[in-house]
Amino acid sequence: MKRIEHLDHLEHLDKGLVDELTAVARETIRDELREQTRKQRRTAVLYAASGAAALYAGAALALALGLALALGLPGWAAALVTAAALGVAAFVLRGMARPSAAHPDTGHASELTPPGRILGGTAPASPPGGMGVLYPPVPAVTPGAPDPGAHLASDPDTYLHQAR
Repeated sequence: MKRIEHLDHLEHLDKGLVDELTAVARETIRDELREQTRKQRRTAVLYAASGAAALYAGAALALALGLALALGLPGWAAALVTAAALGVAAFVLRGMARPSAAHPDTGHASELTPPGRILGGTAPASPPGGMGVLYPPVPAVTPGAPDPGAHLASDPDTYLHQAR
């Protein structure tokens, strides 16, 4: 009887130990996540400040270009030339940022592609979205179909025995 009470006491200690370990692990994870969040917040603020400074630097450069052009042109024409130059730069940068910029627009190429054929070559190694799951392999022969090079048996039960 005393041994059972002793085991109950140990079971209570085990439960307390598990609860304590869970609390310590939870606090450690919270502290780590707080530290990572603080670092990421600081990095984001620095990137935002860098972007704002670059924006003001670009505005100052555009102003300098406009003022330089205004020496030989009327003010409105200098502003128009500066705006056109910035528009062209924005268009070029947008085109460089697009992933499909290297490929010409095919228009209605999907209508010209035969069914079952993938436009641009082969299927990707993994599906879009980055899950990393590969497509299943495609068998060379339809499952269950007899081998084209095999000798055809006159008895249809032969095929049933081969399939089992």
